[in-house]
Amino acid sequence: MLSKNVELKNKTILVTGAAGFIGSNLVKELLRTVDGINIVGFDSCNDYYDVSLKDYRLKEIDKLSKEFPGSKWTFVKGNLADKELIDSLFEKYRFDVVVNLAAQAGVRYSIDHPDAYIESNILGFYNILEACRHNPVEHLVYASSSSVYGTNKKIPYSTEDKVDNPISLYAATKKSNELFAHAYSKLYNIPSTGLRFFTVYGPAGRPDMAYFSFTNKLVKGEKIKIFNFGNCKRDFTYVDDIVEGVKRVMQSAPEKKNGEDGLPIPPYRVYNIGNNNPENLLDFVRILSEELVRAEVLNDDYDFEAHKELVPMQPGDVPITFADISDLERDFGFKPSTSLRDGLRKFAEWYREYY
Repeated sequence: MLSKNVELKNKTILVTGAAGFIGSNLVKELLRTVDGINIVGFDSCNDYYDVSLKDYRLKEIDKLSKEFPGSKWTFVKGNLADKELIDSLFEKYRFDVVVNLAAQAGVRYSIDHPDAYIESNILGFYNILEACRHNPVEHLVYASSSSVYGTNKKIPYSTEDKVDNPISLYAATKKSNELFAHAYSKLYNIPSTGLRFFTVYGPAGRPDMAYFSFTNKLVKGEKIKIFNFGNCKRDFTYVDDIVEGVKRVMQSAPEKKNGEDGLPIPPYRVYNIGNNNPENLLDFVRILSEELVRAEVLNDDYDFEAHKELVPMQPGDVPITFADISDLERDFGFKPSTSLRDGLRKFAEWYREYY
């Protein structure tokens, strides 16, 4: 296991995408568990999906922050592509650790809205890297995605695999982030760790994700489309497991070392964070419908079979995602452990309460 070389206690942390699904949960976990932490959250709160959900997450953070007066929570609304704003934040707060979770997400949306991905995922991440270059940080942790694996035939997906054939612009931007981070780590000795997330789900998640959109449609009595005629498998990862993985990674930055030429060996790493247990999409939807009935979101006599439609694969999608997390287990002694039924039960109970 790696040793912890980054102390979070009494440190100043930047979390971009703090109104987002993973970001808001990470902020709450840090407030609950790290004494004297000073968290600056940053988010554009754009309308890619229902903004009221982002407002809800921020209100939940505000409520929680009042329970921990020894720590500090500050929220800044802005665009990651605004270089002047990003530079001013780094100069003002002198961040010790940066967790960049802000990004334009979604494979399908990238097909018709490429500009949003270039602005947020390319230009925005470049601004973060430049700010870290001029205001040195102990560790930069950033979100990548399982989408970088494209249609790799070898499974499970390993961080040792080549990922040079993205099949969506979203995936290409995430691979670009890893390349940018490697270059900046090499040139400017910035310790950076990229995390390839695998299909994250849970309460107050993203409405564009399958489990959430399926639920909305089932509640309205609409049919849900199950792609590739149900022959898809996904490594569904519960959000609490993702957050625990991020927190552990934050505390172990790649060490700065020089090579034989006297120049820095890039202090750079990439990990998968997934459940290491892909689930068939049809099984997933069956469990989801059962848990929605249990939570009284759907009626006891709900006819799920009548509301599903098996359709072909769509552009940008892949038939399977499956994470090899052996290096995550080796370096951090950590493996996601939430079962799909337990995770979907928590989502269904939240959905009933929220809606």
